[in-house]
Amino acid sequence: MAIRVATGVLALLFCALQYRLWVSDDGFAEVSRLGTLIGEQVEENRHLDQRNQRLEAEVADLRKSEGALEERARADLGLIGPDETFYIFSAAQPTG
Repeated sequence: MAIRVATGVLALLFCALQYRLWVSDDGFAEVSRLGTLIGEQVEENRHLDQRNQRLEAEVADLRKSEGALEERARADLGLIGPDETFYIFSAAQPTG
């Protein structure tokens, strides 16, 4: 009789632990969700690392090359040199 009661208690305890493992908020479902989130974060970190490497290369190029700095100033800021003339050409206006 005592063995049956002990076996029943152990079976109930086992079922309770299995329930917690499979169904509760910190069980297998949560582990799977967190694994997916980790995968997404690793992918985002990889993209950000590539962007950082491009930016670091651009900064290094701007630091050591006067031509790259001038090119950047012309493209981004529209700067012209002191001995240059700046012309703007526009499309002809249709007459009608």
